[in-house]
Amino acid sequence: MRSLRELARFATRANSAYTAAAAPAALSRARPFTMSAPAAVDVDAYKVGDSTNIKWHEGSVDSATREKAMNQKGCVLWFTGLSGSGKSTVAYTLEHALFQRGKIAQVLDGDNIRHGLNSNVGFSAEDRTENIRRIGEVGKLFADSGMITLISFISPYRADRQRVRERVGSDKFVEVYMKIPLAVCEERDPKGLYKAARAGKIKGFTGIDDPYEEPENAEIVMEVAKEGGDGTLAAPEKMAAAIIEILEQKGFLTA
Repeated sequence: MRSLRELARFATRANSAYTAAAAPAALSRARPFTMSAPAAVDVDAYKVGDSTNIKWHEGSVDSATREKAMNQKGCVLWFTGLSGSGKSTVAYTLEHALFQRGKIAQVLDGDNIRHGLNSNVGFSAEDRTENIRRIGEVGKLFADSGMITLISFISPYRADRQRVRERVGSDKFVEVYMKIPLAVCEERDPKGLYKAARAGKIKGFTGIDDPYEEPENAEIVMEVAKEGGDGTLAAPEKMAAAIIEILEQKGFLTA
């Protein structure tokens, strides 16, 4: 019968032999995998931006087929305006009204999107542009799927909104400008942000120390009630009803 010392020596030798045999396989698994092909090989792929070796894949269900099944046409309604102008309130009211008509709509709200997809971008000019680029791409995907997409972002820069319009397609893009004066928005101040900005606690706040570039040719413009000149906002249900009429005129509610 072998002693404990002999068994220990045997186990050590066996382990050393196994490690030596397994090493080549482990090194093989550790080699980095690359999609780059030799220069002499033709690759059916291309580069987009910083992405290489990619290719667009067409699905077997096109947008027209999806829209016909949903009896509506996909589009992006882009709500823009100062903080406190009522963008999200009107967008959610419109979403509810469309749902009651049997239409499929989805609100993409600026604050909500910053909880997830855009949680890693700030409020510098560069970050604001990236913020809008990302949600513009999401909006395009939604619209291409037949969804009536309601995007509510301050989106202060005209060039950023124009890039989204071009990406989505002018025939599917409807800019909704909540043209509410700064004084009215600041008086409403539902989140207390204007007060904080005026006190210097928030820097780069749109309308205070960062610019807002008004739309020049928005398809829909919502303004404060003119009666009395007191800056009263129309009821969101009334605004939503007016937008629905325009959607009907443009043919988005049938397919």
